[in-house]
Amino acid sequence: MSTTSAEAGISDWTDKASRERLEKDVAAVKSDIAALTDQITDALNTFANSTSKQARRGYRQARENMDSAIDDMSERSSAMMGAAQDAYGSIEETLEEAITQRPLATVGLALGIGFLIGVAWRR
Repeated sequence: MSTTSAEAGISDWTDKASRERLEKDVAAVKSDIAALTDQITDALNTFANSTSKQARRGYRQARENMDSAIDDMSERSSAMMGAAQDAYGSIEETLEEAITQRPLATVGLALGIGFLIGVAWRR
């Protein structure tokens, strides 16, 4: 019977040692999981900050491009408006000269154009 009591003592001792070892392993795994969680959180925060910065940079660049395009269109429209005003002034001067140089021909031309418009309007 002494052997069974010795065997039981050894069995208890090995179970206790195994339990302590398992508890240490579980504690180490929990610690590793906590460390990995912190690393993943840091990585996600870094990624979010980087993405936010890139989005702001992209927005800023798109706005600058849009402002540049609007400025360019404004300059072009101003140039076209100036050219149209110059052309209108030139046509006005030409008509004024033609009327003063040939007043009868101008009145006859105006009557002819009026007659043609009237005929076309009736149809």
